[in-house]
Amino acid sequence: MFQVFKKLDWFFKYYWKRYLFAIISLILASAIGLIPPKLVGLTIDHIQFDSLTVQILTMLIIGYLVLTIVHYAISFLWDYTLFGGAVILEKWMRSRLISHFLKMTPTFYGKYRTGDLMAQSTNDLKAITQTAGFGVLTLVDSSIFMLMIVLVIGITISWELTLAALIPLPIMAIVMNKYGSAIHSRFTEAQAAFGNMNNEVLESIRGVRVIRAFVQERQDADRFQAMTENVYKKNIQVAKIDALFEPTMKILVGTSYTIGLGYGAFLVFESAMTLGDLVTFNFYLGMLIWPMFAVGELINIMQRGNASLDRVNKTLSYEADVKSPADPKKVPTVDSIQFENVSFSYPTVERKQLENISLNVRKGQTIGIVGKTGAGKTTLFKLLLRQFPGVDGTIKISDTNLNDISLEQVRNWIGYVPQDQMMFSKTIRENIQFGKADATDEEIFRVMDLAYFLDDMKQLPNGLDTQVGESGITLSGGQKQRVALARAFIKDPEILILDDSMSAVDGKTEAKIIEHLRRERQNKTTFIAAHRMSAVTHADLIIVIEDGKIAEEGTHEQLMKLNGWYKEQYQQQQLEDGEVSV
Repeated sequence: MFQVFKKLDWFFKYYWKRYLFAIISLILASAIGLIPPKLVGLTIDHIQFDSLTVQILTMLIIGYLVLTIVHYAISFLWDYTLFGGAVILEKWMRSRLISHFLKMTPTFYGKYRTGDLMAQSTNDLKAITQTAGFGVLTLVDSSIFMLMIVLVIGITISWELTLAALIPLPIMAIVMNKYGSAIHSRFTEAQAAFGNMNNEVLESIRGVRVIRAFVQERQDADRFQAMTENVYKKNIQVAKIDALFEPTMKILVGTSYTIGLGYGAFLVFESAMTLGDLVTFNFYLGMLIWPMFAVGELINIMQRGNASLDRVNKTLSYEADVKSPADPKKVPTVDSIQFENVSFSYPTVERKQLENISLNVRKGQTIGIVGKTGAGKTTLFKLLLRQFPGVDGTIKISDTNLNDISLEQVRNWIGYVPQDQMMFSKTIRENIQFGKADATDEEIFRVMDLAYFLDDMKQLPNGLDTQVGESGITLSGGQKQRVALARAFIKDPEILILDDSMSAVDGKTEAKIIEHLRRERQNKTTFIAAHRMSAVTHADLIIVIEDGKIAEEGTHEQLMKLNGWYKEQYQQQQLEDGEVSV
């Protein structure tokens, strides 16, 4: 049960002073709380024996008020310190998770779904936070505070009566242990179901336009209903165990009360203890109710926290597939890019996506990459971005092995515009500034002109301050592509990769963007993958990839003379463009 504390020892060791102060303050506050019942019992005995005077009563009242004020002040200190520490743990864990997510490669996101990762970042972290806050409180109260009460009533009143009243405790320990085991397994299942439901919600929101287009609203609602029903059933199973804690505790506490009152009254009748002692004993027995409840709460919280921490730790223990070298080499600039017999297959696929790719790119060149869908164009770019391990052959930048250069430096060199553009739920200005945080409006307007987006922006309600909505839902496909292009342009990268990133714009707009690119990127390297041959005709080198291999390569003029796939596609597209324009 207490394994969760061991798993969090790295945190408690770092903040041991905070937690030591909180626990000492909590114990001190508990000790002060044990004094008032003695004052009440003393007052009753004075009344019973007719020895109460004004001076004694005044002293008792003043003492009670002082104890109340001191107890309040110390309680504030332990409460603030203890639960403040729990909030710090939540902040640390959330920061560790997001840092971990940002380091992970596509392989990780193929194994872990977004909905489950969100569940870990919310519900699971809350359960862990409760462990470091309320869990510590229940641990102290169910052990030290309970022991303090037992010792006080045993030493100052009657050991015989105390032991009799505590007979239900062993029964409680056995029952609570069984409840705890059930809570752990059921809570783990409930959290997993919650993660699945989260994922379903995300997919439904992202694909809402497709769902509507295919009139799948009812079917999607039914699927979601089935998911929520499953989550409901899992949580009901947890709630059933939760519901057993309180009545079980009440029965055991009631049994203790019955023994205490019955046997205590007998001792008073036998003159073995005074009436004031019996009243004090019942006060203490009442105070013992919370520590007994705390035992149940402790087991509940520990098992929930342990289950959640196991899920989070499993995610955090996942090693990144691609890492920066321990001693990275310094490469001042990108003079050349070389692919030497590069072959690659994805971790879950046996067939090679790329095979024996050899390519030599000099600084300032524009490289066009064409081929059928699935030929391996995007995979080639992913290897240059170092998104996957297991590359056969060598990729070099400025005659230095890519694996010997830090990931940060490699990715700082590259401006990447993928096939599926990601728009953040911010303004157009903020989306473009993602490429350069301190970019001025003048710089933004300039790159928007390069991306041929200025005319579109004039139609937007708030210009640069227009909110693009979730994943850019308020923008058309062509507009999203051009904002993504502007975001890459403003970075002014050493290597610009355009991965079929103008597929949603018309041929006239594409031609103007290409012309801007040729003018702006004269001394920097550019890769353009496209299905429209017109996007790469100006390139210094064009390679045709077929089934992961380079089938043709050369300039536009050279490829046209080869009478191969490139010429066939180019002539067919020219014919289609001619038919469209008629």
